[in-house]
Amino acid sequence: MIYLDYQATTPLAPEAREAMLRWLGGPESDTFGNPHSAHRMGRMAAAAIETARERVAALLPEGGKLIFTSGATEAINAVILGTTGDVVTFATEHAAVLDCARAVEAQGRRFTVLPVLPDGRADVEALADHVTSSTGLVAVMAINNEIGVRNPLAPVVEIARRVGARVLVDAVQAYGKVPVEVAADFIAISAHKVHGPKGIGGLWVGNGAVVAPLLHGGGQEAGLRSGTLSPALCAGFGAAAQVAQEGLSEQMFHVEHLWNMAREAFADWELNGSAVDRWHGNLNIRKDGLDVARLMSDCRQIMLSAGSACASGSGRPSHVLRAIGLSDAEAKSSIRLGFGRYTHASDIETAAAAILAAAKEQGL
Repeated sequence: MIYLDYQATTPLAPEAREAMLRWLGGPESDTFGNPHSAHRMGRMAAAAIETARERVAALLPEGGKLIFTSGATEAINAVILGTTGDVVTFATEHAAVLDCARAVEAQGRRFTVLPVLPDGRADVEALADHVTSSTGLVAVMAINNEIGVRNPLAPVVEIARRVGARVLVDAVQAYGKVPVEVAADFIAISAHKVHGPKGIGGLWVGNGAVVAPLLHGGGQEAGLRSGTLSPALCAGFGAAAQVAQEGLSEQMFHVEHLWNMAREAFADWELNGSAVDRWHGNLNIRKDGLDVARLMSDCRQIMLSAGSACASGSGRPSHVLRAIGLSDAEAKSSIRLGFGRYTHASDIETAAAAILAAAKEQGL
């Protein structure tokens, strides 16, 4: 099989797997201790977690603190529901943001969803027109998970600061792929999008930012996220982050090469989203009249996506593609190819040939 669905998840890095194995301790080992216990085994596990925390935080802005969570969804929910004031966000955000609307409104706060530009970038002029002194939080993606578009984060932060609002950046698709250098108050990340294990993510909280706990209990993670941490998951995340940091430039060069190959192969397909402001590990394209379900059936050995993995199977057109002005028919004739560190040039060649042949069989 050829895996081209890197926005949904990424292969586990060998280094992450090795780091995790030590902490999956059996009864004869000394590595199964609770990291919150005071004895030696507990302190060993706690030390492994703190090492991992340092490695994960090394790819984030200096200062602040990193809180381990079960994933980016928890991190995003914790911020949106644990801050005060009205929330403003954009129409192409992940469901982890948009589906908080009802809960926010139940708290007596307003939840405003702003449009994006035709190329998929956040409309900063609309943001400037809608933020007020009652705005408490602006939530924005760094890189969109469906179309790969990069948002103008600096202007968003500047506009939010004018009214004293905090900024939450969903950096899930950016972390470990491009430098995350933004003066945000909160940054949400996920391990399995950067070759780490599933089931763990993180919330970076900037100095001076305050968030009420979403989970209550033993007071772990500086009282912001109760629950026993998994040393294995933390260690895997830390190892994946370290590999990403050490090979960041090399990975960006590799992805650029794959992007150029893919763009050339699909030169006569329409690109969804900005051709300039985007992460080149995401190619979202369409061919008018394409039956995507039939294409995926004909190309069963190629792991690609018809949209966001979180929304697949719903039968609804992508809310992201609709937000940039595509019709239902255009949205439903779109596919997403995602590639990265472990993708070979031959994978792009083979997959492109198969997809083009399948499209030709449909008369396209």
